Amino acid sequence: MAVRFHRKNERKSVRKVVSIRCQVVREEDFRLVGETTMDLSPDGMLVPTELDVKPGDALIVSFQTTDFGIWFDTEAVAARVVCGKRNTDKHKAVGVRFETLDNVKRHILKGHLRRARPPIPARSPRIDYAATVGTLLQTG
Repeated sequence: MAVRFHRKNERKSVRKVVSIRCQVVREEDFRLVGETTMDLSPDGMLVPTELDVKPGDALIVSFQTTDFGIWFDTEAVAARVVCGKRNTDKHKAVGVRFETLDNVKRHILKGHLRRARPPIPARSPRIDYAATVGTLLQTG
């Protein structure tokens, strides 16, 4: 019997390849972290940076998008830092998670992003071993 592994998607929302102007500022010293996005979702963005940012750093994010030119301003947190260790890392970047973006603006952003394409995955999805074993026990 061939085993079919279950893949696990740990993302709350789908990222989209969107390059827009933005301002991401570290709250601690008001230094500019980045000015363009590499990708964007209703929950966060990936921003190239030259600044040394640590996971957990408090950030302030401002950007304008949609056909109506709506401004999005939110407090955020550095969720992860891309250091260029993987072969697929093109830039040093910071993954930003929006903290105070209200649900209405999140919904507007989600609607705007539905036309954009998702990025090509840099790695295969993780295997959900618990779900795979559960399936084997049900069929076995």
